[in-house]
Amino acid sequence: MTFETLWAPWRLGYVQGHEKGPPREPLGPAAWRPGADRDCFLCRAAAGAPADHRALGVVSTTPHAIVVINRFPYSNGHLLVAPLDHRAALAALSADELLDLQEALVRWCGVIERTMQAQGFNIGLNLGSVAGAGLPGHLHWHIVPRWHGDVNFMPTTAGVRVLPQALDSLWEQLVAAEAPR
Repeated sequence: MTFETLWAPWRLGYVQGHEKGPPREPLGPAAWRPGADRDCFLCRAAAGAPADHRALGVVSTTPHAIVVINRFPYSNGHLLVAPLDHRAALAALSADELLDLQEALVRWCGVIERTMQAQGFNIGLNLGSVAGAGLPGHLHWHIVPRWHGDVNFMPTTAGVRVLPQALDSLWEQLVAAEAPR
């Protein structure tokens, strides 16, 4: 029997529970949004300048939302859609924020479908740590692209997920797809 090695080095910090995240250069006081949690990676991404978007995984911002690449993806193209402001409860969002977030979900499903030929999606929001939220203080929806056969024998027999694209390459592809034409 032969074995193949599948490398996913970006997951090690997450698995070991001490992920450091992207470089944390100090942000100026004017960069942080009101009420931001300086230890929250989504607040850091919302405060980052456009020149830092690649390092922070930001593919898009809207008046009320930020879209970032999940650094620990369940599948290729896994994105997080979050409010710009640090909010833990749906009731804390205004009607304009809710609409903007939902429109971002629709827009990015379309981008992934068009550019990556996704055949379906799992979209989810975990409210609170008991519901599985890894970042319970900052709401975020997961967009997980799916393809026929993507859940083949690997997760069940080997406990492995295969991601066919580097996160940096994914960032380039998605940002290029969303660029004004």
